[in-house]
Amino acid sequence: MKILHLDTNHPLLLNQLNDLGFINDEDYTSSKEEIKLKIKDYDGFIIRSRFSIDKTFLDAATNLKFIGRVGAGLENIDCDYAESKGITLISAPEGNRNAVGEHSLAMLLSLFNKLNKADNEVRNGKWLREDNRGIELDGKTVGLIGYGNMGKAFAKKLRGFDVNVLCYDIKDNVEDENATQVSLQKLQEEADVLSLHTPETPLTIGMVNQDFINNFKKPFWLINTARGKSVVTSDLVSALKSGKILGAGLDVLEYEKASFESLFSSTLPEAFQYLIEAQNVILSPHVAGWTIESKEKLAQTIVNKIKAKFC
Repeated sequence: MKILHLDTNHPLLLNQLNDLGFINDEDYTSSKEEIKLKIKDYDGFIIRSRFSIDKTFLDAATNLKFIGRVGAGLENIDCDYAESKGITLISAPEGNRNAVGEHSLAMLLSLFNKLNKADNEVRNGKWLREDNRGIELDGKTVGLIGYGNMGKAFAKKLRGFDVNVLCYDIKDNVEDENATQVSLQKLQEEADVLSLHTPETPLTIGMVNQDFINNFKKPFWLINTARGKSVVTSDLVSALKSGKILGAGLDVLEYEKASFESLFSSTLPEAFQYLIEAQNVILSPHVAGWTIESKEKLAQTIVNKIKAKFC
């Protein structure tokens, strides 16, 4: 079987697939149209987020048996059409779930303790102790929307704290020893912290909007390490200004491009300018699952799944 690699990944991916007898070709620079002309020669291809895989691309891939995406989600692939053509879809949420859990916790603790604000002030000669008095996580209720690999990883990290962890998911019976599954209404009634761990789907795009935010009984903190389009940024900013949202840790943003690789290639809206300047907002460039360890784990997960299916 021949595999085309469209994005660079950890070297073990190529090395182990070679050892398993696959023929591996690499093309990290050709355009999507150029790739489309030769994709018929391959049984599989492996991608991260270089470009979207749509119907016309899949129609050109006449011998395709699988697509491997070295990441957690498959939203850059027309999954329904691929599956209708008998193509196996392989992703690797197990590979970076621990990294996402740690990043979510880091953002939350940084917000609670005003670490970014305090660090900047000390570097600029300000020693404002009372202004940087923090709050403690113990005693709080943390609500997770989405309780798959990422949500479960974050809940596991919270076990060291005296917190009440609730989860809401469209699937039934997902709770475990680390979180209690509840209705969305109950989560909104009790949560002090909301953390998103959902894929990008029609149900989640624009999910966190003004009405959704106002349905929370208490002011709350927001963590989003999932997908940027789940949060309506203008509504988030309004809630930050009013105090309904106390602070936000955002690893992802509504304005990201499909590849997740760039953001500043065009003029950004006014709401984003507010986020940049807000002291109760922490931003990171879609790197929650982007650690040295996860790079290896993601690649290994893809190899293991290809081996299990095709060897």
